[in-house]
Amino acid sequence: MEKIFHYKDKNIRYIIEGEGNVVILLHGFTESLNIWDDYSVELTKTNKLLRIDLPGHGKSDCIGDVQTMEEMAELVNSICEAENLNQMIMIGHSMGGYVMLAFAEKYAEKLKGFGLFHSIAFADNEEQKNNRARAIEVIRNNHHGFLSAFIPELFAECNREKYKKEIEVLIETSRSMSEQSVISCMEGMRQREDKTHVLKEAKFPVLFIGGYEDVRVPIAKFKEQMLFPPESTALLMTETGHMGYIEQRDKTLEFIKKYIIECNK
Repeated sequence: MEKIFHYKDKNIRYIIEGEGNVVILLHGFTESLNIWDDYSVELTKTNKLLRIDLPGHGKSDCIGDVQTMEEMAELVNSICEAENLNQMIMIGHSMGGYVMLAFAEKYAEKLKGFGLFHSIAFADNEEQKNNRARAIEVIRNNHHGFLSAFIPELFAECNREKYKKEIEVLIETSRSMSEQSVISCMEGMRQREDKTHVLKEAKFPVLFIGGYEDVRVPIAKFKEQMLFPPESTALLMTETGHMGYIEQRDKTLEFIKKYIIECNK
């Protein structure tokens, strides 16, 4: 069921459907809850699934000049409280992983499991912060042009022609975002803090899904964080960039389904 949640006088869209153990899927930068449409068909057969258009994305309003990961995590928690969701598994793609880590830092007792899907617990280093600052200037000059160039690079080079239609859909979806929404999220990611301690304190196996051709989350750095939790379960894929939910749809879905079952035993 599609719903609108009112948060600080702003409208936030979310969809909650299915029955059973609670699973929350958070999308990444420039995406929307619709990236999980294929997953929802399978996961709602045995789970209650919550998907949210994070602020400034999809049909949700932007909530500030800088949208921090912590504030977006507070929004997620507010929706959970409104829906009486107390114990859950949360998986975040890219920026959604940053939001998930901020949620886990404050509300660890509510989680039975969590996963980083092409996402990372480290803060940006100075070079990465400078790159985001430069990207913000590009966005101010031509934010549609930025999105058209940014999104294809998220795919492994070998997959860009294969998933041409999917890339076009993602670009079209991203263009519904205002310039301010794109900038506020970029700045929020630029300012985010290191959350590796969240991985170290996890009381359950942490899920990791990564791609060897991911230019946004280099595989060496991705593997490094896998050593922090007391226990990890990982899927590392060749011929895969930053968009495993498209590039390796069946493989990633099956891996997540197995993880959900294990966490709920």
